[in-house]
Amino acid sequence: MTRGEAAGEHGLLRSAGVVSAAVLLSRVTGLVREAAMARLFGAGAVYDAFLTGFRIPNLTRNLFAEGALASAFVPTFAEALATGTALEAAELAQVVATALTLAAGAVCVLGLVFSPQLVRLLAPGFARVPGKFELTVLLTRIMFPFLLLVALAAEAMAILNARGRFGVPALASTFFNIGSVASGLALGLTVGRRWPQGMIVSMAAGVVIGGALQLGWQMPSLRRAGISFRPRLDFGHPGLRRIARLMLPALIGNAAVQINVMVNANLASGLTDAAGHPLNGPVSWLGYAFRFLQFPLGLFGAALASATLPAISRSAALGRVDEFRATLSGSLRMALLLTIPSSVGLAVLGESMIGAVYQGGRFGAYDTHQTAVALACYSAGLAGYAAIKLLAPAFYALDDAWTPMAVSLASIGLNLPLAVGLARGMRMGQAGLALATSLVALAGAAALAAALRRRIEGIEGRRLAVSAAKTTLAAVAMGAACRISSVAIHAAVHGRRLPHLADLGVSIPLGVGVFYVLARVLRIPELRTLEAACYTAISHARRPEAGDPPARD
Repeated sequence: MTRGEAAGEHGLLRSAGVVSAAVLLSRVTGLVREAAMARLFGAGAVYDAFLTGFRIPNLTRNLFAEGALASAFVPTFAEALATGTALEAAELAQVVATALTLAAGAVCVLGLVFSPQLVRLLAPGFARVPGKFELTVLLTRIMFPFLLLVALAAEAMAILNARGRFGVPALASTFFNIGSVASGLALGLTVGRRWPQGMIVSMAAGVVIGGALQLGWQMPSLRRAGISFRPRLDFGHPGLRRIARLMLPALIGNAAVQINVMVNANLASGLTDAAGHPLNGPVSWLGYAFRFLQFPLGLFGAALASATLPAISRSAALGRVDEFRATLSGSLRMALLLTIPSSVGLAVLGESMIGAVYQGGRFGAYDTHQTAVALACYSAGLAGYAAIKLLAPAFYALDDAWTPMAVSLASIGLNLPLAVGLARGMRMGQAGLALATSLVALAGAAALAAALRRRIEGIEGRRLAVSAAKTTLAAVAMGAACRISSVAIHAAVHGRRLPHLADLGVSIPLGVGVFYVLARVLRIPELRTLEAACYTAISHARRPEAGDPPARD
């Protein structure tokens, strides 16, 4: 590794570290939010309805706002900053915000009107349980305005990331988590006590309040960066037209992803027990499990992606292909170093993690086990999810939105037979749906990597393969040590939650230690890069030098 490459990776890791620290807080508050929901509502019909009602505007958000918009907006805005003036970049932000408000507002109105049809499409099995379908429709209508708020928050996040500001946007989700649960509980314990479903309706209203806080938290930083969301309607603006051109295939590609989500949710809502009776729980088990998967995915995959996209967008805008390749390859290797052992840890210690956080109240030991089974299957695809977060935006930085779209469309043809075959044919239930999702993610990451390799004449594949092999070897040994420790602790410690807590307190440090020692023995170079970046960050935090630039938010 050259000195320039090392400096670039250290800078990228410092930016990713800022995001990771903020995402860590966000994920912790998210787990607190989910734990409160688990204790209040368990994994039955009420939480199934809430989760599905939230998923519908959330699917639209992933399709429209944080997916297609972010991927198309960041490269365009970064190019405006690199080749134009600050005033031109600010004008682009205002034009996009105005168009986004009109489009997302229209989608919200349509969503409110057609909520029954959307619920019937996404969860047809709910109609077989008295009152479940009607409650889901009500919750969907309450939460649909969340889409507009989070769409504007996504643009604010993209603007700040492109300006090199990572901390504040990464913390925005924390304000959503805290605001949604605090306001929901406050409403539920006051006005919500007047009718039977008042608590869950109040939590749905809290989602909208949390979305408003997520946007409001970023507004002061936007103003300090010289950006304001003032109305500016200009459908002929070249930047907006480029974003629209990139968004069209991105929308189609993201629609394919959401179709897979809808197929799996549809199958989950119709799962039955051995006697053929509808199961209340699979939708919730998958939701709780995916929340745990989001912890390392956000902490490592999303953090690296947030720091990498502005950097490779600038390299692409300036025609620096070698720099583009080196930055992306380094980020991929670092993502594998962090996500492969995380996936093994989730699979081995998942039941203790879920039991320690969720078990209690209406969430029993059976729910813990079923959620852990789903988590183990989800974790198999963690490296694939993280790689896609890095690879797909790389094509947008190269002004190519069609390749990710084609890969996403191909995933539909793979997901459907896998999901049906594993969930119903092999009777794996919600575990089969989670495993199908993981296999599709791994296949999608491999397809994107192969296409990008052809596009930029290599992504340092040999270094990537060697690093992945060494990381996998260390992670397998780590998993074996954690499994032995976990079995021994559960055999020796008795109680409802104490064995889970003891297992995590012993097995996690043991696993980290085993992986670190083996990674040093195997001489994984990304570990040294990570150590150097951490040491530099700690040194600067303890003894800031006079010449250091001020820390960015």
